[in-house]
Amino acid sequence: MSVQRRLIYFGSREVCSFGCQGAWRSQRRSFSSSTPVAAAPIYGAAEEEVQAARKYCTALVSKYDRPSYTLSTFIPPQTQSFYLALRALNISLSTIPDTTSSPTIGLMRLQFWRDTVTKTLAGSPPKEPVAILLGSAVAELDARTNGRARISKGWLLRMINAREQTLTNDPYPNIAALESYAENTYSTLLYLTLSAMPMTSVTADHFASHIGKAAGIAAVLRGLPLVAFPQPPKQGAVMLPLDIMAQAGVKEEEVFRQGADAPGLRDAVFAVATRASDHLITAQQMLRNLRAGEDVGHDFEHEGEEGHEYDAPSAFDVERPESPLDQVNRAFGVFMPAVATRLWLDKLEKADFDIFKPELLASDWKLPWKAYFAFKRRAL
Repeated sequence: MSVQRRLIYFGSREVCSFGCQGAWRSQRRSFSSSTPVAAAPIYGAAEEEVQAARKYCTALVSKYDRPSYTLSTFIPPQTQSFYLALRALNISLSTIPDTTSSPTIGLMRLQFWRDTVTKTLAGSPPKEPVAILLGSAVAELDARTNGRARISKGWLLRMINAREQTLTNDPYPNIAALESYAENTYSTLLYLTLSAMPMTSVTADHFASHIGKAAGIAAVLRGLPLVAFPQPPKQGAVMLPLDIMAQAGVKEEEVFRQGADAPGLRDAVFAVATRASDHLITAQQMLRNLRAGEDVGHDFEHEGEEGHEYDAPSAFDVERPESPLDQVNRAFGVFMPAVATRLWLDKLEKADFDIFKPELLASDWKLPWKAYFAFKRRAL
């Protein structure tokens, strides 16, 4: 007899660890509800080139990352070119394992992007569409803020470096390693978008960290069937944290043989999805705390790291001082991936955590209007 699984959301719950052994029994499951680099003017990039690059990046995002394309409408107009270039870069990085014949060639492609980022931030982007649009957006930010706003080269390189793991499908040793990957990729995408507004805010970055981790974990889960059963001659891998697989009793060879029916697989998927859900719940609770006139409730674990220094007030954010809640409301469009992630997690729940259900790879027709109302109400 099939086991019914439901998600129950407890708004006060923060990100938790998986310490309960009983969670692995067949039962009803529930979610407890760099150094900045100055931009230099671009030389040799004609307006026609920039427009062609924007068209290319828009088409790329529309085809391969439909949620980000849909959510681009909520990004401030002055930041949209940077947003599209950044998301196109993320797509280019994420498709390297599928478009290269060996890890060695994949490493060469990653090095190409490292060199491209370095040249682009120095004001000399290569004749490559993503680089041209990124360089144009960075130069525009430099002009708009009289050189006071910065795009972190370290953050961009962190995104690239994190993708090395995907070339060989090295397993995540534990759930913390998966969170670190999500922080270095999806959270960093949000940090960079905030910096292009520009906004330098510990509160906004704190929200971005939790939402990005949720989105990154969900992205790994969503891609699990594609990585487990790739096109020949590539070898498959089950990209779930090893500690979660061990606790759930999941064996990689049984996943290859039985797919969704592999013993313990749904328990393991549920456990990982719970971590993503908890990050969204944490962000929701932080927002409630701010609206109640309180602080967010806990410290930002990455404060003081590269790119997260907040000693001096930001001179280029706005002329008048902003409260943390004002900052979050002004940056709310950047946080909209929380809506797409929650919709996908809800869909996963309805599929009883069967990660191989085809509908989990389909676009969600509810996202545009769900996102519209979330943005209008400033509700995650």
